[in-house]
Amino acid sequence: EKIPGGQPGGEDPGFPHEAQHSAHLEPNQPTHSRQELEEIRRRRRRNIWIVVGVVVLALVLVYYYSRKGSPTGAAGAKASAQPAAAITVGQSKTGDINIYVNALGTVTPTYTVTVYSQITGQVMAVHYHEGQMVSKGDALIDIDPSPYAATLAQAQGNLEHDQGVLAEARMDLARYKEAYARNAIARQQLEDQEQLVVQSEGTVKADQGTVAYDQVQLAYCHITASISGQVGLRLVDPGNTVFSGSSSVLVVITQLQPITVVFYVSEDNLPQVKAQLKAGHKLNVDVFNRSNDKNLESGKLTSLDNQVDTTTGTLKFRAEFPNKTLSLIPNQFVNARLLVNTLTKVTLVPSAAVQHNGTAAFVYIVQPDNTVSVQSITTLTSDEQVTAVQGVNPGVTLATSGFDRLENGAQVSVRVQNAQRQGSNAPGGGGSAP
Repeated sequence: EKIPGGQPGGEDPGFPHEAQHSAHLEPNQPTHSRQELEEIRRRRRRNIWIVVGVVVLALVLVYYYSRKGSPTGAAGAKASAQPAAAITVGQSKTGDINIYVNALGTVTPTYTVTVYSQITGQVMAVHYHEGQMVSKGDALIDIDPSPYAATLAQAQGNLEHDQGVLAEARMDLARYKEAYARNAIARQQLEDQEQLVVQSEGTVKADQGTVAYDQVQLAYCHITASISGQVGLRLVDPGNTVFSGSSSVLVVITQLQPITVVFYVSEDNLPQVKAQLKAGHKLNVDVFNRSNDKNLESGKLTSLDNQVDTTTGTLKFRAEFPNKTLSLIPNQFVNARLLVNTLTKVTLVPSAAVQHNGTAAFVYIVQPDNTVSVQSITTLTSDEQVTAVQGVNPGVTLATSGFDRLENGAQVSVRVQNAQRQGSNAPGGGGSAP
């Protein structure tokens, strides 16, 4: 279509742009500029995104509320009834419990004899076997006695000779006394004879000492056990030459029955121990092996050291044991358990029921409506089975397991009734000193 005043399909440079468009529009048709059209398009896109967002939000809300209403959802699980926690229980009761002091100890023999040779000579015989139990007086080693027997015989001969001289001097003295009484001799002659007797008596006494010394030397040739005990490994063989004053050991004897254990107790426990000793009580001591699962021997406390070790803050205790089965060996490490006192008529609870929150102790009390409540307690002493406490009355049902699901007011279901098994107080049971 050709527009007057211009080229076909083109714009007339003589007319404004709006006028050119208005010339093409039909009557009553709305007119829009290019900017208005772009604005319309932006509004349409924005409206589309708004609708999409509303739809997505609606879907999210539908999904959320469907999950909230579902019993498998986290919120639904919380809103629905919680399953009761399965627990085991025990009963508090009134009873007695022992208070023990536990310590590390070392088995120490009462006597240990190390035998050296006191003479020089050749070993003729060894009468003991390694590890043999010997009694006091049993023969152990023989050393060649020939040189010492000859020396003894010589000393005995000298003694007999000098004893004869003394006897002769005494007879002469008796004659001189009779003669002096008749004024037949001078007093000087009598006094000289008296001194000759004294000299002979001294010679005889010296000879007797020599004989006794040689007898002792001869006795050293036959070595016997000075105590009853167990000999160690053999340290000398027949044919060896031993020397007097040498540092070579011939045999070692250790007394095993009875035997002692030295253990170290903290100075904090001294007041209660001394109070029992001052009252005249004999304190029992049990020793266990290194793993603390086997009772080796039972004995009595015999003595305490007189000073505290400043480096460790402990005091040495010594206890004696009969060691009838030879279960204790010198220098063996053991766990000692000293019975200090016995608490009577106290409240005992299963040790498994006692829980700790830092330094505070508490228990879960099972109520008649199968809920639990937290109760703070004070522990007095405990062992592996029961604990003496304050703050709980006897006959109360306590939770002994399932603590990870317990809180104040939580619902529980009793799985196993084991109060008697866990709360029993066997004779001799006890706890450590707090």
